[in-house]
Amino acid sequence: MRERTSLEDSMSGVERIERELKDNLELIELGEMEGDADVVAEAEKALRALKAEAARRQLESLLAGEADGFDTFLEVHPGAGGTESQDWAEMLLRMYTRWSERRGFKIEVVDHQNGEQAGIKSATLQIKGHNAYGWLKTEAGVHRLVRISPFDSNARRQTSFASIDVYPVIDDSIKIEINESDVRVDTMRSGGAGGQHVNKTESAVRLVHNPTGIMVVSQGDRSQHKNRATAWEMLRAKLYEAELKRREAEAAADQAAKTDIGWGHQIRSYVLQPYQLVKDLRTGYTSTSPQDTLDGDLDGFMEATLALRAYGTKAGEIDDAD
Repeated sequence: MRERTSLEDSMSGVERIERELKDNLELIELGEMEGDADVVAEAEKALRALKAEAARRQLESLLAGEADGFDTFLEVHPGAGGTESQDWAEMLLRMYTRWSERRGFKIEVVDHQNGEQAGIKSATLQIKGHNAYGWLKTEAGVHRLVRISPFDSNARRQTSFASIDVYPVIDDSIKIEINESDVRVDTMRSGGAGGQHVNKTESAVRLVHNPTGIMVVSQGDRSQHKNRATAWEMLRAKLYEAELKRREAEAAADQAAKTDIGWGHQIRSYVLQPYQLVKDLRTGYTSTSPQDTLDGDLDGFMEATLALRAYGTKAGEIDDAD
């Protein structure tokens, strides 16, 4: 049903663009014949909007990977730097929450560990929506923030790092075999929100896959049973993502994105002081409004990354590509 809905949306979108293109070209022709400049201007404005939508749908057509249409898990981890990096990690968590809300996606908190003074030690979201993984996989990597520290009484400029990890939520059509003897299961008291109940019971579940070292934690629910089921789902998803990366031969980019959370490995810089600029170091795409970006305005960055992967060019130049 999900594949059918996606195909119907794609087909109806293309048919509507073709129909509106024809209608507006006819309006321009009539407007020129009758000397009505307002009609011509309105039709040309509509054509520019159609061009932008066609470019967006062309980019969406690139989301044809095996897992691109799936829901996704998104993890946020602060780098070294204590409170500074933990606060930056929480800002990123808010940014992706806002982006997901703009898209109308559903968001579930799987894990949330508060920082000691501010920010977060780690967090995991499950984001549900069409092509959620396809879009958000472009965000995996290290993100760098430059700002005047709110935690420094001398108001000095600080640089902080945090990493984003993204992997798909796999459905029942994909079978991932895991030998349970290879997995260590730990239960513990939840460190997140939930009131007295979670502090009295060991409801949180941690799984460690010994052959790969992959670890997942689920503590978003009061029920240990539900947290255990979610943790197994996360582990299968991470193992599946690892296999996807191996098969897709994207090791160079992905390994660079998942090495040390610090200098030389970042994919994007967010500069708030001494000037205002967000720059993606992979594509060169920039925004001079960091506040809009941090409020979830990420489509331009994602589109530029998709275009670069497919055409070796920026999103704005996609209409000139073969």
